[in-house]
Amino acid sequence: MANSPEMIGGVPAGRIEAIRQREAEVFAARRPKTMAALASGAEAFLGGVPMLWMRDWPQPFPMLVAEARGALITDIDGNTLDDFCLGDTGSMFGHSPAPVAEAIAAQASRGLTYMLPTPDALEVGRLLREMFGPFVWQIATTASDANRFALRAARAVTGKPKILFFAACYHGAVDDAMVREVDGQTVARPGLVGQVVDLGVTSRVAEFNDLAGVEAALAHGDVAAVITEPVMTNSCMVLPDPGFHEGLRALTRKHGALLIIDETHTVSSGLGGYTRTHGLEPDLFVLGKPVAGGLPAAVWGMSETVAARYRAYDAVRPAGFSGIGTTLSANPLQFAAMRATLSEVMTAANYAHMEAGAARLASGLADAIQRHGAPWHVVRVGARVEFICQETPLRNGSESYTAHKPALEQALHSALVNRGCLIAPFHNMMLVSPATTDAQIDRLVAAFDAITAEMMA
Repeated sequence: MANSPEMIGGVPAGRIEAIRQREAEVFAARRPKTMAALASGAEAFLGGVPMLWMRDWPQPFPMLVAEARGALITDIDGNTLDDFCLGDTGSMFGHSPAPVAEAIAAQASRGLTYMLPTPDALEVGRLLREMFGPFVWQIATTASDANRFALRAARAVTGKPKILFFAACYHGAVDDAMVREVDGQTVARPGLVGQVVDLGVTSRVAEFNDLAGVEAALAHGDVAAVITEPVMTNSCMVLPDPGFHEGLRALTRKHGALLIIDETHTVSSGLGGYTRTHGLEPDLFVLGKPVAGGLPAAVWGMSETVAARYRAYDAVRPAGFSGIGTTLSANPLQFAAMRATLSEVMTAANYAHMEAGAARLASGLADAIQRHGAPWHVVRVGARVEFICQETPLRNGSESYTAHKPALEQALHSALVNRGCLIAPFHNMMLVSPATTDAQIDRLVAAFDAITAEMMA
C-alpha cells in the first residue's frame, strides 16, 4: 500500500523510534551518578570511552560498572542486571569464578610476568590436550593475536600467500579477515580504518555452507588455509548445513590447504567446544576469551603433522624476529587462571547446567515470538542463544547484512536493559553461565515477551 508505514522486522518504524526514545529517557533517569562521572572524567578518552566500540551499546551513554559477580552486573548507580552478555563470551562461565579468582590472587603474590614458564604452564599444556585434543600448543593474550599467529604459521609451512575467509566472518581484529566480495573481487569491508594494503592480495572470500564456492576458491592453488568458526556467530548466527564440515575438511585436504577452526565463541557448544562435540579435525585450533575465566588469554594449537612441518621450517629460517608472540603473553598469571578454568570451571557438570538453561531460554523466546506473530526466529548452539529479526534461518554471512535490523534491535536491547536484562550489544546474543538461574532466565523471557507484545501490537 502506498501510504503504509515503513516496517522494520514486522514493526512500524515510528513505533520503534518512540520506544527507543522512551527507553533512553528511562535509562538516563536511573543513572545520575554515571552521567556526572562521565561528564567529569571521560574527556581523557577518544570518544569518551577506553575502546571506541564501547559507544556501540544502544543506550545513550555507557554504564559504569561497580562490580560483577556470577551472572549479575551492578553499575555505580546501584542498578543490578541479570547479565546474559557475560563480556561477549569472555565471562561465559560467570564473573570471577571462585577457583580462577583464588588462583589469580595466589599468583599475583608470586609475580605477574617474567618471560619464563612455570609448573602451571606444564599442567595447562596437559589440560589443553585433555580438553581439546592432541594439538601442540602456543599461548597468546587475545584470540586476535592467536589467529594472526596461526595464519602466519599456515603460510610458513605451505608457502602459499592467501587465506580463505567466509563472508561476514568474525576472527577478532585480524586485518586479513576484514574483507567482503563485491562483483567477484575481494575488497576491504566498508568502514575499515586506515587500510592501505590491498586485501585482495592476502585474502579470498567464499560463502559459508557453499562447498562449490569453496572448491572454486581453493582451485587457484594459492590458499594456505581456510579459517572458520564452526558456527558463524557475530554476523547473526548461521548454523552449518549437514555435511558442510565434512565437505570442507575433504576439500582443504584435496587442495593442500590447512583448516583452522576458531572456537572463541563456539566453545559454548559443549565440553571441548564444537570441535570435540562434533568430531571436527582441524589442522590448527584457536580459542580465546573464556579460556582463562575472563583474564586476557588465548591458545592456538597445531596438529602433530603441522607442528612437524613448522619445526622443519623453523630449523632453516634465518635468525630474527618471527612476528609471532608478544612479551606479556604466556605470563604466569595467565597460566594460573587457565589451569583453574580448565580443571575446575570448564567441567561437564557446568556445561550440563548451561545447556539446560539455554534450552529453557531458547524455548521461552521462541514461544513469545510465535504468540505475538513476530517474523523472527531463535537459534541456539549449546549455551549460546540468539534471536534474529528475520523469519527464516540464515545460510551464510552475506544474508546477515539484511537480517540485521539495527534500529529494531537497539530498541529491543534498550527495553531489556530497563527491565533488568543485559544482552550482547553488537548482535542479539545471550549466554547462560553456570551461575545463571532459572529465575534469571524466566525474567529475561518475560521482559522479551512484554516488549515483543508492544512491538507487534
